Amino acid sequence: LVQLVESGGGSVQAGGSLTLSCTASKYTYCMGWFRRVPGREREGVATLDNRNISKYGDSAKGRFTVSRDNAKNTLTLQMNSLQPDDTAMYYCAAGPVTRATCSPSGSVYFGSWGQGTQVTVSS
Repeated sequence: LVQLVESGGGSVQAGGSLTLSCTASKYTYCMGWFRRVPGREREGVATLDNRNISKYGDSAKGRFTVSRDNAKNTLTLQMNSLQPDDTAMYYCAAGPVTRATCSPSGSVYFGSWGQGTQVTVSS
């Protein structure tokens, strides 16, 4: 398993932006961001494979951008136009080894998870 450490969460007003970062302890083919609100199902936000093929969950499309630095084993999520509904604990994850399973809808394939970083958006 790979160790993952997130950073960059915080509080912001609606319409604002935040950048989340995740550092992995070693190279991984696929990394992604997921989020969870207490009492609700975990939601896939974005994934990115080592060839920069990105996939986004519906809530992230058009507002969030995922990127990675393969040399540094880091994954970044730039979040713009944040809304109160984006309030959640955001988790970095890794695990899939194929392009098909590297997807926000494929959380079952992600075997390594970070501790999470809280994002709070106020209206």
